[in-house]
Amino acid sequence: MISRRDLLAGAGAGLLLRTSRSHAASTARVVVIGGGFAGAAFARRLHELEPQAQITLIERRRSFYTGPLCNTVVAGLEAARYVERSSRSLGKQGIRYLEAEVIEIDPVAKRVRTAQGHKLQADFIVVAPGVAMRWDAIEGLDQRSQQAQPHAWLGDAQLTQLAKRVAALEDGAVVAIASPPNPYRCPPGPYERASLIAWALQQRGHKRSKILILDAKDDFTKKPLFEYGWDLLYPGMVQWHSRSSGGTVVATDPQGHWLRTGNGERVNADLSCVIPPQRAGDIAAKADLADETLWCPVHAQGLESKRHAGVYVIGDAAAIAPVPKSAFAAHSQAQLCALTIAARLRGDALPEPRLINTCYSVLAPNYAISVSAVYAPADAGFGAQHSGMSPLQGDAALRESEYHQAREWYAHITQACFG
Repeated sequence: MISRRDLLAGAGAGLLLRTSRSHAASTARVVVIGGGFAGAAFARRLHELEPQAQITLIERRRSFYTGPLCNTVVAGLEAARYVERSSRSLGKQGIRYLEAEVIEIDPVAKRVRTAQGHKLQADFIVVAPGVAMRWDAIEGLDQRSQQAQPHAWLGDAQLTQLAKRVAALEDGAVVAIASPPNPYRCPPGPYERASLIAWALQQRGHKRSKILILDAKDDFTKKPLFEYGWDLLYPGMVQWHSRSSGGTVVATDPQGHWLRTGNGERVNADLSCVIPPQRAGDIAAKADLADETLWCPVHAQGLESKRHAGVYVIGDAAAIAPVPKSAFAAHSQAQLCALTIAARLRGDALPEPRLINTCYSVLAPNYAISVSAVYAPADAGFGAQHSGMSPLQGDAALRESEYHQAREWYAHITQACFG
């Protein structure tokens, strides 16, 4: 099996090292919409490559909680501040930063307008809006009822609300986690959440509590590794119900007391965590960047929109399966997009389109697992060129090593993106 070090080094050789400046510096106007992992990483990388480019980053949130390691907060393993980040610091790094909400993108004229009255003209627009929830996909679920059955999937105050709900559970509680169909943000997230909630309850001496994963899929990433870990760490506590066995949640009680699954079964729960099906962020659809799949089709070269030239979509909103919607993949897409735009500004050869990803999942303190892959152009998009996964029966030292790698990676990527 290819090692992660060799896998990522091989991808980096093709993607990250093309930084020559063979042409005059450009003063192109580049507007970046969204200051999460993808948008922030892109802005920093393009500024490094083209210091004279006029880069404007627009982000509506003062700060947010990151998807990576947010489940450590849900379980009480970390305080919320551990995963709180902001892209505001980019405003001190030669990038114009606007805390504003984009309400209109004209992808043809390359104009952007915000609710706060900003009007920007661009040569290139990079859209990184993340995901939005498909509230209409589950009966009884809407933006009001979500407070009773929090998904905590968008980096907002629901994260701390869910943590408080978990902390209040008594022995014998039933926790139901509804996992959405593909594609969605952070594919292993629901299963990591189940693991760490199990850890939190176990630490409080729970003997009778159960965590039910009600899944809209028949398989999920790292499934053998998760199931092996559950049997080892939480025997009988975590139960996974697949789509084919009726696990898909089709309706909810707005007060959060019960869920109904595809086979008609009513599941009563003390805490329901309903993660809805997802789509590209609202502004992407409004700007005609999403297609009938509700995601944004892009070319492999630089992630340029297939619907509008000169507009690029990166991060979770981009339709580039099998590349997962993860922070690592978003950072990789940002590098490719920045290198592509810089090359076009200089008239240089375009970089080879390659993406890399690693997803760590924490099942308990000192116990983590991972999957890695390198992606290259295939058919109309990307395909996995190399991949690797933690060994199924790895010893305690390996799991502990991966746990520390996960935390080190998190510190590195958040510093790389947000400073």
